[in-house]
Amino acid sequence: MPRLIEKLNRQLQGWANYFSLGYTRDAYRKVNWHLGYRLANHFKHHRSQRPYQPPAGASLYSHLQRLGLQFLTPKSRDSR
Repeated sequence: MPRLIEKLNRQLQGWANYFSLGYTRDAYRKVNWHLGYRLANHFKHHRSQRPYQPPAGASLYSHLQRLGLQFLTPKSRDSR
């Protein structure tokens, strides 16, 4: 899992650089949604015998963040 998260963080940084111009909020939201959907599907279907479950009381989103996954967040614009 740590290697997967490390690879995803590098890929997400590349997407952040690609979408950094213009209005990033919608693009980041779509990338984050797709990433969460694909990871949930991966953990549900591609584990050995039992599907992966986050700890009790934690959502998959918050659990992945605790493990180090860095979802895309728009940077605040400085007012001039």
